[in-house]
Amino acid sequence: QVQLVESGGGLVQPGGSLRLSCAASGSIVSINAMGWYRQAPGKQRELVAGFTTGGSTTYADSVKGRFTISRDNAKNTVYLQMNSLKPEDTAVYYCNAKTIALVTTVYRNLEVWGQGTLVTVSS
Repeated sequence: QVQLVESGGGLVQPGGSLRLSCAASGSIVSINAMGWYRQAPGKQRELVAGFTTGGSTTYADSVKGRFTISRDNAKNTVYLQMNSLKPEDTAVYYCNAKTIALVTTVYRNLEVWGQGTLVTVSS
């Protein structure tokens, strides 16, 4: 199986910065896409930033110019650098990976979610 472990959330004042990390582990053959979603109270989960299957990056309009996604392929880890944070960025942030994994003796497409990390932007 595949597991995602997130870290880096917390409380920050408006205008501040945080860096989230997500490390994938397990019987990974390849990671086709990986990124960050968020869900604020009473709202649907939305894509924040991600690496697409083709390797390009995509960002939500609301975070363009403020957030940067990066990755370390050797570590199967993605990072989300969040700058100029606003109160409306407050949410639980989830890491997502679309992988090919070896399950027993079969290669399978597995989409995996992390447990979520809370980001609170407040003065």
